[in-house]
Amino acid sequence: MTTDTGSELQRDHAGRLRHLLTLEGLSRDELSHLLDLAQFYVRVPGELPARDQSLWGRTVANLFFEPSTRTRVSFELAAKRLGADVVNLDMQSSSRVKGETVLDTIYTLQAMLVDVFVMRDAEPGLPAYVSAHVAPHDVGAHAGALAPPPAAEDRGLPALEAMGFERTNLAALGVVPGMSGGAARFEDFKPRIGDYRAARDYPAAKGPSYLSVHLRFGTVSVRELVAFAHAASLQAGGEGASTWLSELVWREFYAQILWHHPHVVAQSFKPEYDGLAFPNDGVRFTAWCEARTGYPIVDAAMRQLNATGYMHNRLRMIAASFLVKDLLVDWRWGEKVFADRLIDYDLASNNGGWQWAASTGCDAQPYFRIFNPVTQSQRFDAQGAFIRRYVPELAPLDAREIHAPWTVPPATQRAKGVVVGRDYPAPVVDHALARAQALELFGVVRRPAIR
Repeated sequence: MTTDTGSELQRDHAGRLRHLLTLEGLSRDELSHLLDLAQFYVRVPGELPARDQSLWGRTVANLFFEPSTRTRVSFELAAKRLGADVVNLDMQSSSRVKGETVLDTIYTLQAMLVDVFVMRDAEPGLPAYVSAHVAPHDVGAHAGALAPPPAAEDRGLPALEAMGFERTNLAALGVVPGMSGGAARFEDFKPRIGDYRAARDYPAAKGPSYLSVHLRFGTVSVRELVAFAHAASLQAGGEGASTWLSELVWREFYAQILWHHPHVVAQSFKPEYDGLAFPNDGVRFTAWCEARTGYPIVDAAMRQLNATGYMHNRLRMIAASFLVKDLLVDWRWGEKVFADRLIDYDLASNNGGWQWAASTGCDAQPYFRIFNPVTQSQRFDAQGAFIRRYVPELAPLDAREIHAPWTVPPATQRAKGVVVGRDYPAPVVDHALARAQALELFGVVRRPAIR
């Protein structure tokens, strides 16, 4: 199985090769349209505008957003009739925006730059996946060819402070640095990958891989992780591996968004949202930063961040949604806090995550989806184990009381020594009222101007 370059395809485009186009989650009309596009790209690349040249001879493979909804549809006969080359494309309709054209979808997928291959003599139904594309680079074979640095410039490695980092006690945080630490963390995760889909959202459980800091500093190979996850996803019970693979794809997706749309560093991906008039209440923002919001799951999340430099991914979504859509603070304020405090900080992922939560990003949640911090707490920390770990003053409350302590009768609060306003802050906002204000704030941007 080999990959073909565009020039090779151009030489062979006269119908000597047969094409198999395999897609997932698209209607027959959409598939027919894409087949026409595939023929067009193969046969007349010179007529394409400059923006489309990158699509020549390429197809997107291994795009896993909702693996459980995938349904394979084979159009082998139609492809053969067109006489194009072998093309496999895995794509889910769930990743497409309503009303988006097939060509728009190609642009979207191209922006993601998920691995792309054109394969010769592929068997019908084979996924467009080549293990060599995710194999680690053989850097050792080339290390001896590197020229030594000039003596005048050989000053050794720069200090952490010179690169903008602050020193911390990684041992106390349970982080073993370097490639050996990354390898050990990966080995710890491998036996748990089968449970990843079920366990990943519960901060009190050992569900995540905890490899984010190693991915951030390059002490583990993302190619090695993808290769392992893909192989495991094809096995019986591979749902956990498939879900984890989708998370790795999200990481690459955000990296490509940053590369192709660098304006997201300081602006919304969707320009219309730059007009949001956030009140940016400084008192509320400080309460969020210092874990004094009065919402236990939010405060526990912020205390975890402040104490360890790490925050569970589900909690990142909850904390971000709360800051933007409950406290009505600009997402860029929260993004900077995470950038300053996360030991696994990565600009692309951090920016993408915040813009997702704020509904300003590419493929973000809709603006009217606003997390309820109480129901999120009840769902993902039902017994309050995570809250008790980071907000120990609430430990006397039972599993029903701990998620919303202000609803506990005053007599019970006094009896248990957890008096809201004395032992733990009262809620900084009322969620129902804040939600209504957020919908109005975002709605002004979404509603067309009246002329």
